[in-house]
Amino acid sequence: MKRKSYQRKQQRVKRRRKVLTFFIASISALVVAFIALRVYVQVAGAPPLTVPKASIFLDENKNQIGDHFTNQRRYWVSIDEMSPYLTKAVVAVEDKDFYKHSGLDFSRIAGAILVDIKAGYKAQGASTITQQYARNLYLSHEKSWTRKLNEALYAYRIEVFYDKDQILEGYLNTVYYGHGMYGVEAASQFYFGKSARDLTLAEAAMLTGVPKGPSIYSPIANMEKATNRQHVILKLMADQGSITQDEKTRAQNEQLVLKNDSWVATKSVAPYFLDVAWQEASEILKAKNLDISEGGWTIQTTLNLAHQKAAEEAVTKHMPANDLQTAFVSMTAKTGAVTALIGGRDYATSSFNRVSQAKRQPGSTIKPILYAAALENGFTPLTYLDVSETTFTYDKGRATYAPKNVNGQFAQHDMSMAQAIAISDNIYAVKTLEEIGFKTFHDMANRFDINIGTKDNLSIALGTIETTLYDMTNAYNILASQGQKTMPTTIVSIKNANGDVIYTNKDIQREDESVLSKENTYMLTEMMTGIFDPVFSDYSPATGISIRSRMTHTYAAKSGSTNSDQWLIGFTPHLTAGVWNGYDQGKNLTSKEDTAVTKQIWIDFMEAVHKGTKNEDFVKPKNVKGVVIDIETGKLATNACPKQRLIYVNTEDVPTEKCTQFDILDSNTWGEFWNMLPFSIFKN
Repeated sequence: MKRKSYQRKQQRVKRRRKVLTFFIASISALVVAFIALRVYVQVAGAPPLTVPKASIFLDENKNQIGDHFTNQRRYWVSIDEMSPYLTKAVVAVEDKDFYKHSGLDFSRIAGAILVDIKAGYKAQGASTITQQYARNLYLSHEKSWTRKLNEALYAYRIEVFYDKDQILEGYLNTVYYGHGMYGVEAASQFYFGKSARDLTLAEAAMLTGVPKGPSIYSPIANMEKATNRQHVILKLMADQGSITQDEKTRAQNEQLVLKNDSWVATKSVAPYFLDVAWQEASEILKAKNLDISEGGWTIQTTLNLAHQKAAEEAVTKHMPANDLQTAFVSMTAKTGAVTALIGGRDYATSSFNRVSQAKRQPGSTIKPILYAAALENGFTPLTYLDVSETTFTYDKGRATYAPKNVNGQFAQHDMSMAQAIAISDNIYAVKTLEEIGFKTFHDMANRFDINIGTKDNLSIALGTIETTLYDMTNAYNILASQGQKTMPTTIVSIKNANGDVIYTNKDIQREDESVLSKENTYMLTEMMTGIFDPVFSDYSPATGISIRSRMTHTYAAKSGSTNSDQWLIGFTPHLTAGVWNGYDQGKNLTSKEDTAVTKQIWIDFMEAVHKGTKNEDFVKPKNVKGVVIDIETGKLATNACPKQRLIYVNTEDVPTEKCTQFDILDSNTWGEFWNMLPFSIFKN
């Protein structure tokens, strides 16, 4: 008996030793594992918390006009910029022990494991806020043990290196709230039309309920289910002492007003303009070795909302009910700041930007550039040429060219440059190019940053080489700037996500670069006012006559047309605007309705934005003099010459000869005539 008792005792001792050994080994393994985990975490370092953030666009007055995002619409805000009700609601419903644990809630994990074992698959989660944040940053939403293990590792790393408020802030800025909205600021703006800092308790609870199932608990998708979820969250907050029972009751009774329609409306402001601004901002940041795709930029633009509205209203009013397309851009003289831009009839249908991307033949809008070159090479506004029907020979006699005017007619007399611009005579333009030479024209076009190709072809005088409305309008803006170089820009400044100013266009040292002398610019500009003056009408009317009656200000402009394009670009001393109309497929413009719309859009805009402002004349240089000229002869006008106009020329080019030696209304002429009479009896 004693032997058997001894053996049993020894067996119990052995079992205890085995258990103790296993326990010590397990504890040791856990300690080693923890040390190894800690070493791994320290070696791996802090996991990055960067996420894509939406970039915000502001207009020239710093009003928000839109945003740009990569894959997710998100505006990052600090926890101090959120309503305190938001943080309380999220902690109450998602992780009540958030401020107590170290990333993992083992009691919740144990409960979830039991449920999963019973179900036979991964059925219930036990993720803390930190784990959810880790999943949002680094992992997919796949339900698997591998993903859960990685989630736990990331959560622990986050807890080691970041404090609780940083984690909660990150979670609230990354969680998905449905309808493409990521983070509380985007969601708050979308659902309630306000910043996250201004959310009421009721709104915060409603918003907090959405991430559990955005397609189910979004108040837009199902208000009843969203409200039930809101009440559950409010009860949890009250039970946990985050709010009082009275606050809960008031929040449950509050009538919420959704503002998602207003939010959608704000996203439609000048979408073509914003595309151009995004591209320009991208290039600016790239030059500074920064990547715009990081997001979080605040980009203040040059957009003038009043100008944009005027342009949009003009387009809406005059565009015909067909497939005719349009493009519009306006920019300020001196700075080149783009104030309005429309790249097509409907951005939702086509985001192709016909201002900056479409290359079309500019037609006669190229002529002011040609005549700028001519003014530097012996021509004056009163240079007369034979503009009768002409067949030109060039390329050493190997090529001929027989241009026609738009109505197929030709003048039967010599014509001045001033009149040729006004009625857009094509023979005068081609003869001018023939006279000054191709190289001279190419050099001038390069100075104005206009592409006219590289081949020596007489047809380039009539705008046959494709270019963009953006470039052509800037060329005219140089004229509005008294011949000084301008570059179009849509950007005022750029700030990063921390609010640091990265770029401002005020930092650019703008050295005056003269493209054309002030004298030649002024003479050319004054000639371009002639398209609205009927005194220049001849075999064809001055090209702007149809909108003359609507003008309350002085404008300089030039129209252009091809078989498939209509252009009008013009300016005042402070603002330049360009309009193009045509079909994307390049089909011919045959209806009067299609060809008339361009001028109507342009004059609508210019009159709208200048309404109530004082008319300003262009600044005349000292060496330029205005003289009243007989249009037909280019000589000083007398009352005997009916077609006369004020023309500006260099002082040395002022004519000295009168258009006629006999003026029936001129007393001096009558005196001279009287003295010539042989009847002395009548002289006394």
